[in-house]
Amino acid sequence: MSEYLRLIILGIIQGLTEFLPVSSSGHLEIFKLLLGDDSLGQESLTTTVVLHFATALSTIFVFRKDILDLIRSLANRSAKTEHRFIFYILLSMIPAAIVGVFFEDKIEALFFHQMILVGVSLIITAGLLLLADLQQTTERKLNATRSIVVGVAQAIAILPGISRSGATIAGSVLLGVKRSEAARFSFLMVVPLIFGKILLDIKDGAWVSDQINWGSLGLGFAAAFLSGILACRLMIKLVNNSRLRYFAVYCFLVGVSVLLFLRG
Repeated sequence: MSEYLRLIILGIIQGLTEFLPVSSSGHLEIFKLLLGDDSLGQESLTTTVVLHFATALSTIFVFRKDILDLIRSLANRSAKTEHRFIFYILLSMIPAAIVGVFFEDKIEALFFHQMILVGVSLIITAGLLLLADLQQTTERKLNATRSIVVGVAQAIAILPGISRSGATIAGSVLLGVKRSEAARFSFLMVVPLIFGKILLDIKDGAWVSDQINWGSLGLGFAAAFLSGILACRLMIKLVNNSRLRYFAVYCFLVGVSVLLFLRG
């Protein structure tokens, strides 16, 4: 497989699975298993940074109006609703930041041939999505407590096979938060974390760790950005229309298939 095609495929996988509730880390492990190729899990730091940057920009593009309104609100003392939302995003970042700082080495160990964990985690993701789809009361507003709980869900979603978007949206909906607000909060809360992780990776030498093929990397970036926009918009519609059950079925079938494959 050529480097150009490989980066395009990786970009599409990153863009779709970053937003759709199917777990990008889980699917990466599955592709490694099916292809018998460890290189997917050992992508250069540069590639990882670029593809994550692309999906972060996808979120910013889709929610550009919301983000601009939040930024403008900082200069307006009377914009209390926007200020609270910013505060809730900051609160939600705390659990994942703590896990990332203090347990980084242990987390990395989970991303090496831990396929039983991936299969079980996908089944758990399926259960969360199904419960969220069945939730009837979704008219509550975000508050500090609910933001922290959703942040804990985001921290747990570091595990391969647990979908970040699925866990955070399901967590919000199960807490009774309005579906449209749950999707908005889920996608915006991860942007600061992504950029924080990107800065740390760059600090660790993302741009000097290997020779960079800017042509293939550019194609991967474009693939991740465009597929990310499509997946993000699709996910918003699915959440609003209570259509997460389809992804619940998908995650359950994939999770069971992984476990059966390992037994065989």
